[in-house]
Amino acid sequence: MLNAKLQEPLSKDEMDIQGLIERWAKAVREENRPGIRADHDSDMLMFDVPPPLLSRGLDAYMATWEKFFLSWSEKPVAFGFHDVKITAGKDVAFATAIGQCAGVSSNGKREELEFRLTMCFRKFAGQWRVMHEHHSLPAE
Repeated sequence: MLNAKLQEPLSKDEMDIQGLIERWAKAVREENRPGIRADHDSDMLMFDVPPPLLSRGLDAYMATWEKFFLSWSEKPVAFGFHDVKITAGKDVAFATAIGQCAGVSSNGKREELEFRLTMCFRKFAGQWRVMHEHHSLPAE
């Protein structure tokens, strides 16, 4: 696997983080709640597009997914990423990506959404944990 930006092989840490992101996205598509929370730290912080704009802690984070699954997301769940870029140091890393999902608006129309994702990670006991997730849309 190559780092698209540098066309160099990904480091082990970058490959581990890429695998984490892929597992998380798959868990979302499958509505697998334990899989969604698996690599997230209990003290994580998320900034999201729909309210609440800030969710602190794993329980608050998971509550946003319930709203996503029950109120907006189409079935089967569409959720994926491209242009994933990962930068990893010894025990801190970040990743950026462009995401796509689709849902049904309040007026019943299908909506496709392209959004930005930034994730921040810390390594604890050799395992990467998501400490911060930030989903955003361009200002109109």
